[in-house]
Amino acid sequence: MSAYRIGAAAARAGVSSANIRYYEKENLLQPHGRSANSYRFYSDEDIHRLRFIRLCRAMDMSLPEVRTLLGIDPASADHQACSTLDAHLQHVHERLAELQALAQELQALRARCDGHAAHCHVIEALHARAEAEGALAPRPPAAPRHV
Repeated sequence: MSAYRIGAAAARAGVSSANIRYYEKENLLQPHGRSANSYRFYSDEDIHRLRFIRLCRAMDMSLPEVRTLLGIDPASADHQACSTLDAHLQHVHERLAELQALAQELQALRARCDGHAAHCHVIEALHARAEAEGALAPRPPAAPRHV
């Protein structure tokens, strides 16, 4: 059985050593063992687990979603993975709608300046909007982001 120190494990898994420490802190990974001088050691199974986490995170999955998927035994998998992916897909669709609205807002703001006037009106528009939002009733805190 292979045993890798954190730097080698990070290189093999395509993540940083800091990521590995973070995943340990979040209980997504436990080192295979420690040497007498307290170096962490990781097995090939740990490397695979890190790659799995990296793949899920690249798909913008939250840590709880990754934790759920890691907890599913592939040999007896029911449709819990499908449910997790369906929920994540819903988050992605919601985020796409938010980003499309943001793009429209930015395009409208950008249209305030054609590049030929004596000065740019974008900054004026931003200041006017900031002032208008300040006059509105305080907003409740935003809902926590998915990721």
